[in-house]
Amino acid sequence: MPGFLPLLPALAAVLLLSACGSERAATQNGGARADGSTPRTEVTRPAVDGVRITSVTVPSAPSDPATPGASGADGAVEAERLPAEHAGDSGISAAYEVTNSGTESMTYTVLFTFTTSVGEVMSNQRVTVRSVGAGRTVRGTVRPEALVVGSSRVTTVKIGEVTKVPADEAPAEAGVCPPSGIRLTADDGDAAMGLRVVGIILENCGQQDYTLNGYPQVSLLDEDRRPVEGIKIFKGSGGIATLAGFDDAPRPVTLKPGERANAGLTWRNTTGFGAAVEVPYVRVRAKSGAAPVMVTPHLDLGTTGKLGVSPWRAAAR
Repeated sequence: MPGFLPLLPALAAVLLLSACGSERAATQNGGARADGSTPRTEVTRPAVDGVRITSVTVPSAPSDPATPGASGADGAVEAERLPAEHAGDSGISAAYEVTNSGTESMTYTVLFTFTTSVGEVMSNQRVTVRSVGAGRTVRGTVRPEALVVGSSRVTTVKIGEVTKVPADEAPAEAGVCPPSGIRLTADDGDAAMGLRVVGIILENCGQQDYTLNGYPQVSLLDEDRRPVEGIKIFKGSGGIATLAGFDDAPRPVTLKPGERANAGLTWRNTTGFGAAVEVPYVRVRAKSGAAPVMVTPHLDLGTTGKLGVSPWRAAAR
């Protein structure tokens, strides 16, 4: 279950409810530090797939006795509007740690969600923590994106999603070319009336021409990165839908350094009899013998049991 963690304002005794219960924070010396800095609140929530938020920081809520409803029962602080002095840099942050209890180096991608006390999402931040060695812990800090003046006050941070892939199969970060000379990623996908399409993008970031001829090789993996059974993978649309390019005959594509090629995955997430299938991980090889790259498009395949794959095509320049 994703963990909700309350951000505790410094100048009030508060009662904040989280998804797993409630906490009460009593202030000391009025809640402010002598040097005027914003205090940090330690938290002890369980880890979510190896990721744990260890402390949170939020600027003190300005008291305004003329504002009705600024405080609730038991000193609870209701959602307030972001004051002008906190626009841009809100001063809100969450410290986290990522612990790899496995036996191989992993790269983690974590979605942190910052919300108000009533659950309104104010910011989503996706953080990638690369090459966490077996048995090691890596620490960092995440902040929400710039908040506009007048937006509701952020009170809670949530670990919304954690994905992790073997470090040597993780997509290369922007600006870094892997030893293979190709950078392979997946886009955010497109959806319409139960039809889903995810693009696979290959960039030749090396110094030599790179030739493709055919379809990307894909393997579907479950949350433990084990093969998913019972899904038929088609070269082409597989009759799932009529989509431009999916049923074209493959042809050679030679990419010069800096050029790109595209392919696609398509499926329907409709359900009928049987259990719906979720595929969080896809291992992709650009061609036979190529180094594998594990992407995380999260395929919600429903009960259709079919996935279509389009051939590689040169991307428009």
